[in-house]
Amino acid sequence: MPRTAFSSQVNPFPMIPASARTPAIDIARGFAVMGILTMNIIAFALPEAAYGNPRAWGGTSVADIVAWAVSFVLFDGKMRGLFSMLFGASMLIVMDRAEMTGGDGRKAQAARATVLFLIGIAHYLLLWWGDILALYAVVGMIAMLCAGKQPIELVKLAFLAFAVHFVIVMIPAIAAHHGHYAASHPGATHASITHYSALLEGLSAPGSPSIAEEVTRMRGSFAGIAGYKLEHIVGWALGGFQYLMLDTFGFMLLGMAMLKGGFLTGGWPAQQYWQTARHCFLIGLPPMIGLAIWAIASGFDTVTTFGAVFAWSFPFRIPLTVGWAALILWIAVRYSASAGLARIGAVGRLALSNYLGTSLLMTALFYGWGLGLFGMVGRAELYAVVGAVWALMLLWSPLWLRAFHFGPVEWVWRSVAQRRMLPMRRTAEAA
Repeated sequence: MPRTAFSSQVNPFPMIPASARTPAIDIARGFAVMGILTMNIIAFALPEAAYGNPRAWGGTSVADIVAWAVSFVLFDGKMRGLFSMLFGASMLIVMDRAEMTGGDGRKAQAARATVLFLIGIAHYLLLWWGDILALYAVVGMIAMLCAGKQPIELVKLAFLAFAVHFVIVMIPAIAAHHGHYAASHPGATHASITHYSALLEGLSAPGSPSIAEEVTRMRGSFAGIAGYKLEHIVGWALGGFQYLMLDTFGFMLLGMAMLKGGFLTGGWPAQQYWQTARHCFLIGLPPMIGLAIWAIASGFDTVTTFGAVFAWSFPFRIPLTVGWAALILWIAVRYSASAGLARIGAVGRLALSNYLGTSLLMTALFYGWGLGLFGMVGRAELYAVVGAVWALMLLWSPLWLRAFHFGPVEWVWRSVAQRRMLPMRRTAEAA
């Protein structure tokens, strides 16, 4: 029988030496934390509505449209999905190592999740509204209950979660299309037109007052931004769980299955990773390109673009996320001795510090308490900022790891979770 990423002929827990790292996972995590900035940069620098619709803000030049299309087709949701898969795999590794050293794997992971949740809430309140750490902590606690299942069972549960998630995101997309039809046909009533106007405002259609209000707020003071987020924290949490929980849960389970099947450890032949990537991209790319063309051809009509970005693209994100994982692992296996990959692996080992450090840098650059450039840089030009941040990650991460065992935030996270001060400097061990 040919081996697959989800082969069930393995133990419930992958046996990984307690002191060892998995270079392939570090490299994949490095690619993920760098890749996720290709989408997050829009959320840092432009109004929230511009994340999906370039007509809302950020320019509509050819370069801006190309930037939107490339990011939508290749990166939107895929890097977060990859991050979620790796988080699920990492949970298994943490639990397995705790068990191998005589501890309780679930308690160890629960402690880490609790600390991560607090870090996530602080990240949301003090820096950026787009935090995913708190969500990962909560969803990870649920996913942890599935840790002992065989890979094929994890895959079935993952696709059940994906199916339910797709139904959830289809509901507002279909409602938006229905509202558009009801308000635009010749017999439209005053009530349907009024309802549709409210719907467009809710979707932050280009020109909506809410967009101008957001720009003003983000160019304001630290206290004003933080106070607004504190006031809306319940809605933020509920919205995140409603529209991201099952998506995240499914990808975490896929990551667990792929670790147990040996896929994420880099143990497959390079050719097998290449074939997996090729098949996944052949499945996912054509419909994603079609959705991008549909949105562009509509002139980025609010309802059309909302549906394409928020709902109709979701099924195709799944194979593309797996395809990205396979492509990255193909690179990791094929070019394992590469100095460049070693740097990316270092970025992955410091993923939490790099993720939070990026938020600090970007909010200082774009928010009013810093340089106040929010809404002033075009979409295409923002990718120069992405390149600069990538260069910084690749520079500082290996330098830091020459002297220290952990990234600064990773050290705090692990030390608090384990209730002991872990050795930080590499010389401490030798001493």
